Amino acid sequence: VSHPQYVYWQGLDSLSAPFLALNFNNEALAYSCLSAFIPKYLHNFFLKDNSQVIQEYLAVFSHLITFHDPELSNHLEGIGFIPDLYAIPWFLTMFAHAFPIHKLVHLWDTLLLGNSSFPLCIGVAILRQFRDRLLTYGFNECILMFSDMPEIDIQRCVQDSIKIFCSTPKSATFRQHAREPNKPGTSSSRPNISYYSRDYNEQPKSELSMEPVKVEELKTEKCCRISAEDLIEMGELCGPSSSKSPTKRKPNSRPMIIVIDIRNPEDYAKGAIPGSINIPFPSAFSPEGDLNPCAAVNVLNQNKQQVKVIVGSRGKNANNFAADLVRLGYHKVCVLHKGIDVLRSTNILTVPPADYF
Repeated sequence: VSHPQYVYWQGLDSLSAPFLALNFNNEALAYSCLSAFIPKYLHNFFLKDNSQVIQEYLAVFSHLITFHDPELSNHLEGIGFIPDLYAIPWFLTMFAHAFPIHKLVHLWDTLLLGNSSFPLCIGVAILRQFRDRLLTYGFNECILMFSDMPEIDIQRCVQDSIKIFCSTPKSATFRQHAREPNKPGTSSSRPNISYYSRDYNEQPKSELSMEPVKVEELKTEKCCRISAEDLIEMGELCGPSSSKSPTKRKPNSRPMIIVIDIRNPEDYAKGAIPGSINIPFPSAFSPEGDLNPCAAVNVLNQNKQQVKVIVGSRGKNANNFAADLVRLGYHKVCVLHKGIDVLRSTNILTVPPADYF
């Protein structure tokens, strides 16, 4: 047995079917395809105890729904329709249970060009296609709808998933249970040089990179985290970059990011991210839960299409502030992993001008 650590989980037969159908007269090739597919997209999904792997995957999926569609995320959470109730068969079979095989191979033609996070974007695209219906449904209606999946426009699903992937910061999909990078000297003869097919875990690591977060902690958070690397790149804090990151700014336009520093004004005045705005968390919201009007909130509302990175100190304030923004319907909200402290060694922080205050 080549993989003694794995066990059979229901759905593995569905996962094998497309490869067998396409290579019906060459079972060895079909098996070879399956053996390459599973480690990339379903690493450790077939362990006997895969609970941590699955729960981390679903937590990241939930964060992506919130990032791209806060209204839908708020509604589904409000009625208790969580991904655990519908998405496990999607990901465990890479949508083989959701689509007939002629649609599945069309979807996989695109899936195979992306990295291991691309299936998460497909899941969000499916929800977005049913968005109008889901927003009017209660818990029971949602259960019934996903127990007998309605017809899906597969071409629209593919196009939407690409758009979602290209507008998601790469570190937002970081998973500690994703496949580890190949050791030096063991990589294949065809290196992964595409930004789109290369996983975040395969990039060189530094103190500015993402680090593993306990699954239990991830599940308590409403929004995704991004790394300081992504923040620096997207905000062009070290000057214009030649990176091919899909969340980079468009030519001749401003960076697609707004940094919201929620520390108190005294700490903000001692050193802040260039171009950031200061909305101190303790005074940010009214008793009714709305943002209190101020100049910084006006700037935020003028930049609703940008990625909103919440920066605080260590602790839960940044996550709580981000969750409150999502509750108010702000989209593309994320939190800087490890907070402002991760940037202190970079020489990026500057003293805001005196006329800011």
